[in-house]
Amino acid sequence: MRVLLIGANGYIGRFVADRLLADPAVQLTTLGRGDDADVRFDLATGSPGALTRFLDAVHPGVVVNCAGATRGGARELTRHNTVAVATVCEALRRSGCGARLVQIGCSAEYGPSQPGSSTAEDAVPRPGGPYGVSKLAATELVLGSGLDAVVLRVFSPAGPGTPAGSPLGRLAEAMRRAMQSGDGELKLGGLGAQRDFVDVRDVARAVHAASLSAAQGVINIGSGRAVRLRDAAAVLARVAGYGGVLHELDGPPGAQAAHGIHATHTGHTAHTPHLRPGVGHPRSESDHHAASVAYPYPDGCGSWQQADVRTARDRLGWRPRINLEESLADIWMEAACRI
Repeated sequence: MRVLLIGANGYIGRFVADRLLADPAVQLTTLGRGDDADVRFDLATGSPGALTRFLDAVHPGVVVNCAGATRGGARELTRHNTVAVATVCEALRRSGCGARLVQIGCSAEYGPSQPGSSTAEDAVPRPGGPYGVSKLAATELVLGSGLDAVVLRVFSPAGPGTPAGSPLGRLAEAMRRAMQSGDGELKLGGLGAQRDFVDVRDVARAVHAASLSAAQGVINIGSGRAVRLRDAAAVLARVAGYGGVLHELDGPPGAQAAHGIHATHTGHTAHTPHLRPGVGHPRSESDHHAASVAYPYPDGCGSWQQADVRTARDRLGWRPRINLEESLADIWMEAACRI
């Protein structure tokens, strides 16, 4: 099976490439903007005609699109997440290869959901920010293209390679700095948000399964369990062996009140009031004895997200295998190497 992977150098794309290369039945070709791609091509600026000619030459049976942008203004997000996908769909329509398209979507397309609920694929999308809007527009283009296509709506990916700018990446970096400097306290904000974390290696397994299946439409890829970021912080502290105190801030920047979460090797944490998502406390000159970090969630999804993953189980035969503690251990291992 010839597979064309777009965005093989991205966070998810790297693991998808590893997974596909491990399948001896797959002949993999990578396309992207970097020099290490088999073919250099920028979806945001390249023409559908040029991509069509390449598709006709390679004749893949499956095209996997992991490319996209998670940061930037509305124009940049639209160019890399929506216009790029329009180029892929149009090129596939023109091409004679008849390839199946596996598009990587995002849970930000759904927007905020009711706390305690699980979001299924038939939920009405209401993205709360430009990133979610740009990804939803891409999904609609794929679904309306008439192609043999499936969109995997990935919830919050975690594990090795987690970007330093993500909430878990920032958390690990803040803890690394606290341990390196000997700080016995770590001030953290925005820990009230609850997200459905799924290991990036499990995401790659889902992409592989989707490539081999006949499933179409939208399929959620998540763990099926929302985890509060403060609980993830406590697990990370245990994994890292951080014996200090995590001070959880429950006010806007400059607030003085803090609730201590004692990070011990047993992993027990004190119960603390629910926080508003996106609260932070930037470090100031007066913070001599405590490191601090802010991680607002920029995904526009409010305080809660949890996936209903029954469709992935029923149509792809996929279930997550890697638990969050293992994902966090891998995140910490990479952060610790910077000490």
